[in-house]
Amino acid sequence: RPTVSQPADIQRVGVLQLEFGLDAEFNAKEFRNQQTTPLELRFAALSRLLLAFLLETVKSQVDRKDGRMTGVGDAIVGLQVVAFKRTGYPTFAFAYNPKLPTASKEKELGNGRFDHKAVLLISDQLGGLNLNINAAYLNVGRKDSGRRADGGLFSIALSHRFENHFGLFGELSGQSLEYMLPRGVYPIGGVTYRVNPRLRFDAGLRFGVGAQAPRVSVVTGFVFGIADLY
Repeated sequence: RPTVSQPADIQRVGVLQLEFGLDAEFNAKEFRNQQTTPLELRFAALSRLLLAFLLETVKSQVDRKDGRMTGVGDAIVGLQVVAFKRTGYPTFAFAYNPKLPTASKEKELGNGRFDHKAVLLISDQLGGLNLNINAAYLNVGRKDSGRRADGGLFSIALSHRFENHFGLFGELSGQSLEYMLPRGVYPIGGVTYRVNPRLRFDAGLRFGVGAQAPRVSVVTGFVFGIADLY
């Protein structure tokens, strides 16, 4: 998914889902351009429990002083619990996403510290629109010292799927600390195409507002239902 927002709803129990994409960012404070290829596995272990693992399989950036650096990016472990789900009402869920420091600090591809993210997720349907709202507490390690910092993240996303398999999505998100994205405000819009119930492609443009944020990013990827293990 190219959006920061994750849905409170999860896939059917037993379904293993693969997400893979490319995120190309340009003209940020710390780099001229950066490309990452995040790969995520999402498994519905129970009807209200989702397990996830994300790895930036390749992270490559051209910074302001040392040229291009390439390596493996950071990894994120995910645990999501659906707290309330009833037809006709919004769905509420809670998630915890620690970030593992698998990216090289020497190459400046990561901060070399464990970061933490605790999220409240809300999903609802407004007519033909799907609404996802995320509000998160962030605790991250600073790059320039041994101290840690507390901050927040908020995102709201709307999407609509047409009968011809195409769809549109839009999102506005903002974060006070760096967590996968630099600190800033990010509007994004794009299109999706649903090939069949198991495969969907998406592509979009994301813009950054703030001193540290990339000015523009191109995002694309796909979501694929691998198997029903139950």
